[in-house]
Amino acid sequence: MKIDLIAGARPNFVKIASIINALETFDTGLDYRLIHTGQHYDKALSGDFFKDLKIPDPHVNLGTGSGSQAEQTAAIMIAYEKVLIKEKPKICVVVGDVTSSMACAITAKKMQVKVAHVEAGIRSEDWSMPEEVNRVLIDSIADYFFTTTQRAKDFLLKTGKEESQVFFVGNTMIDTLLRFKPKFRKPKIWEGLNLKEDNYLVLTLHRPANVDETNKLEYTLKEILKHSNGLPVIFPVHPRTRKVLNVLDIPEGKLHLINALGYLEFNYLVQHAKGVITDSGGITEETTVLGIPCLTLRDHTERPETIEQGTNELIGTMPENIAPALAKLFQGNWKKGEIPELWDGKAGERITEILSRL
Repeated sequence: MKIDLIAGARPNFVKIASIINALETFDTGLDYRLIHTGQHYDKALSGDFFKDLKIPDPHVNLGTGSGSQAEQTAAIMIAYEKVLIKEKPKICVVVGDVTSSMACAITAKKMQVKVAHVEAGIRSEDWSMPEEVNRVLIDSIADYFFTTTQRAKDFLLKTGKEESQVFFVGNTMIDTLLRFKPKFRKPKIWEGLNLKEDNYLVLTLHRPANVDETNKLEYTLKEILKHSNGLPVIFPVHPRTRKVLNVLDIPEGKLHLINALGYLEFNYLVQHAKGVITDSGGITEETTVLGIPCLTLRDHTERPETIEQGTNELIGTMPENIAPALAKLFQGNWKKGEIPELWDGKAGERITEILSRL
């Protein structure tokens, strides 16, 4: 039986890597076709990225490129439809909540191909996030649902999904994290900036609520630097955000803007940091498993387990909330956290075993 694995952005490939590893390790009777939609152009998504995570070259690259949400959705749907006209798989597997996943799920469904959603059933209730729209759309049409938590499974069952459709399997992103943790490596900037374990902060920002308003972004960065106890703040920054930062009045010195890092280098930084400040959902999962304090600059999260069980705290998008959160960190009062159920590195195995039965 052939399945399509859809990926278009960096987090997709991290999650897909777990499923590919299981497919190639165990005799499942499944054949797969890796489809790269080309949604994001990212230098970090280079040959080294695929090599590091042991991901084969995509069987199909739709090459859709950048554009508005509508432009990307349309381009991906048109390109994937052409692929399906030539050859249909039994199941189209989409992961996460990016435009690629939504667009391919809709296209597959219209072409009478069953759809399986990995990371199904999570909700932030924040409709300003395109990802929330994508999640709801995918879950409304999918045939099979693989969840990272029991909470997400229970949610889907309450919305009318059948028990035979919904499977609590764990977290494929954590599979990849645990698999490659022994191979994390120092980035080149480690020596150049004279970084020391537990003596710097990692910062990532990309959501419009945090980076699109220049005055707010400037205020946010100044608050982080003012209350960072003099520690270096390492900020892997998107080229679009870098252009904005270049015109802001940000004190030089402790804020270090660097280019995007590969998976192994970035997670080495996270693993050895004093703490992480982010607006990413996936990073809150990784910090939870690595036991690193995480301050999330968002008002809502679709991953409440990282707060209730993990090391994450939701501090909102108002810059004035940063000072008390960092004070708590430096006073040594941050919670230790624990690893959620089934985040054990075997989600990919469970998914492929279930797919082989389906």
